[in-house]
Amino acid sequence: MRLITLVSALAALHFSTATLAAEPVSAPRVLAHYGELVHASYADAHAGALKLQQAVDAFVAAPSEAGLLAARKAWLEAREWYGQTEAFRFYGGPIDGEDGPEGQINAWPMDESYVDFVEGAPAAGIIANRAVPIDAETLAGLNEKDGEENISTGWHAIEFMLWGQDLYEDSPGRRAYTDFVDGQAPNADRRRTYLKVVTELLVSDLAGLVDAWAPNADNYRKSFVADEANLARVISAIGILSRGELAGERIEVALDSQNQEDEHSCFSDNTHRDIVANAAGIRNVWRGQYTRTDGSVLKGPGVRDLVAAKDKVLATRVDGQIGASVKAAEAIPAPFDQSMLAGNPGRAKIEATVAALKAQTEGLVEAAAALGIKRLNTALPE
Repeated sequence: MRLITLVSALAALHFSTATLAAEPVSAPRVLAHYGELVHASYADAHAGALKLQQAVDAFVAAPSEAGLLAARKAWLEAREWYGQTEAFRFYGGPIDGEDGPEGQINAWPMDESYVDFVEGAPAAGIIANRAVPIDAETLAGLNEKDGEENISTGWHAIEFMLWGQDLYEDSPGRRAYTDFVDGQAPNADRRRTYLKVVTELLVSDLAGLVDAWAPNADNYRKSFVADEANLARVISAIGILSRGELAGERIEVALDSQNQEDEHSCFSDNTHRDIVANAAGIRNVWRGQYTRTDGSVLKGPGVRDLVAAKDKVLATRVDGQIGASVKAAEAIPAPFDQSMLAGNPGRAKIEATVAALKAQTEGLVEAAAALGIKRLNTALPE
């Protein structure tokens, strides 16, 4: 009797599992998994920022060369995770809606002299102006005040504080740790405070995004995944990142100007990795798959599965295009500010990445059409 019961139970389990596996992909399932993917991505970006904060706190408590190098390393590692979250922009969500913190988190390009001294201007910036208080509210209020390049907060303000200006062809910026040591550099005390405050602000802003996408809560995620119309926003977001933002604003502008100030992470020479992370973020959404900081893989139905249900050949082609874009980005030689120059062999690798991103964008437009989305916007919002 027990054997029969066990066999029956196993058969029932097999039926249940087979039923779940056979459940057809649908917009509600894709959106539900998208919510999980967004939350996991922001959680990892926030965790990276917390590690950066720990390194910054240790450094400002006792400035040293080793401490500065540790803070730089933490910044570079954290950027890998944040870069992938940029696939969740461009539809007025928590990151870049009317009151969203995107500009406070990742605005660029940055006029360095708005914050601290630069070559030829030793008394420039907020840090040198001791009449300006250095606290989160003040720095947030000063960000992009009276000009888009007046950046006072976020990843690139922290980057500038850690590396300083990049005045070199063969390395990133070479800011000395002594800039943060009393008696060895003017305003060292304010420089320490500034670095600490902007890092705290970044951590706080990312925590708010984690909350907005948290599961089982009455938040943005709950309403977003419940509306099938938002599938068009999901696809449009990766289309805009692919063409308008990444291929256009972040790469083509720099190729045209050949000006270091137009590269994304110009102080740390991390632009090549920024491009890879953005391309990977597009792939994450398309495939419904994300590799987390601990190495675990979050898998579920993605846009690709919906398209494949309509046109398998098209889905396979677009998947190949997106994979090719990531590989092209990974082939860009560092540093980007040298590779982008006319005559540099690396420039062809950058141009190939732009071509790959444009091709995948055209594929995404076709994929959207297969899902009944007739006009997919891939241009940057005005």
